[in-house]
Amino acid sequence: MDVNSKKQGAYGKVKTHKESKLKQILHLDEVWSAITLLYLQPLESNLESERIKKTFDPSDLAFCDDILCKVSRSFAAVIRQLPSEMLVDVLIFYLVLRALDTVEDDMTYFATNEEKVKVLLSFHKTALVDPEWTMMGCGEGDERRLLEEFPKCHSVYAALPEASRRVISDITLRMATGMAEFVDKDLGQGTTDIDQYNRYCHFVAGLVGEGLSRLFSVSGLEQPSLAGELHLSDQMGLFLQKTNIIRDYLEDYVDGRAFWPQSVWKKYSPSGDLGYFANPKTEEASIAGLNCLDELVTDALELAPDCLAYLSKLRCAEVFRFCAIPQVMAIATLEKCYHNEDVFTGVVKIRKGMSCQLINDTTDIVGVHGIFNRFASCIIKKANTLRKKGFKDPSYDRTIKACQTILELTQTEASKAAHASLVNSTMVVASCAAASCLALKTPSSSSSTVAITTTATVASFGILSFFRTGIMKYLGKRSVLSLLPAAQLSKKQKV
Repeated sequence: MDVNSKKQGAYGKVKTHKESKLKQILHLDEVWSAITLLYLQPLESNLESERIKKTFDPSDLAFCDDILCKVSRSFAAVIRQLPSEMLVDVLIFYLVLRALDTVEDDMTYFATNEEKVKVLLSFHKTALVDPEWTMMGCGEGDERRLLEEFPKCHSVYAALPEASRRVISDITLRMATGMAEFVDKDLGQGTTDIDQYNRYCHFVAGLVGEGLSRLFSVSGLEQPSLAGELHLSDQMGLFLQKTNIIRDYLEDYVDGRAFWPQSVWKKYSPSGDLGYFANPKTEEASIAGLNCLDELVTDALELAPDCLAYLSKLRCAEVFRFCAIPQVMAIATLEKCYHNEDVFTGVVKIRKGMSCQLINDTTDIVGVHGIFNRFASCIIKKANTLRKKGFKDPSYDRTIKACQTILELTQTEASKAAHASLVNSTMVVASCAAASCLALKTPSSSSSTVAITTTATVASFGILSFFRTGIMKYLGKRSVLSLLPAAQLSKKQKV
């Protein structure tokens, strides 16, 4: 197998649970969302702006953009839609930290832990200072390529404003210091307790949140005070990282580097082994695993209020989407993982159509609150249904409290989103009805029946989508959060 086709760590070594294509197609609203996002209203890339073309080497920037898509397809689109004032800064920030993460993740490259620690702690002085610095053979696939061709990243990094370089270097050093703290720890059985769990998440994700807030501020498109929102920035990162850790239980366990806290899972594992939950063979093991899973999902849900508070402080529309899209994906993933046995037999992922729908709906606080409200409601419904069936969940009260807090915070804006959802549902029904009528009127023997029916469906969706867009814009104007595109914010600053 070609090295570039491999993935870092245990990625791809365990099953990924996906719904069948038929089931995905049956969600017509999601199918339309995918069509809308891919063809009608895609996230626009600002990478070709004149500001960027004049500032950075085109060849090196092209490499950075290409490798970004390879190591993180999900983040590439939301990074590209950022304003030109900060797009490349965030892109390079992500790649630098991904390179650092590759060094941390490789469990066989270094002869000793001391050697790995030395490389981690000097990364900000080597990779970010020496334009010729590379690391050959570390990591796998595209992550390895990132390290081996790092001078191209350095070229773009060196052309960034000094303030941005200062932020990236500082966060890189602090993250490396945190990673070094965990190099000698045996994580085969997870972190020791919630404090260590939180500490690890802070180093690898919370600091990313802080760095992004500082980059947003130095760009001038967000208030200087945002850089001081250390707690909220940290919680934003923890929410995403904990969601990934919960979802990736089996991959991490197989890789011998797990993060579920022992103070939680040992309450449910009579064997005293984290692997007790993996591919459970008995009902007892299955129930124990689900109880543990539900407690960790609840622990993550309790971070949601701070995430919503952070989003309420943003004023740039593009920055808002960049921050909010991963958050809504996380709450959807937590709902999918809650009390889901598939977590212990593979990796659980939400439908691609749902992902597209979430992206389309994440344009302002109305949409975000609607999404958080929706999935918190779903978790409450699941928990109550399980309780009625006799399932005894030790975390039930805590779960309900966390979700009710989310509902209380989002109810006002969620009610506006509900109106838009009603319009969307009407659009789906009307479109299908129009297509069905046309199909009935068309002779069954006609070879163009399918083509005409499909065209009618798409056309109906398009017409009704126009009205839905208008309603969403109207609701957005009534939102408590006033977001402005970067271009308008820049004009205001000049005036």
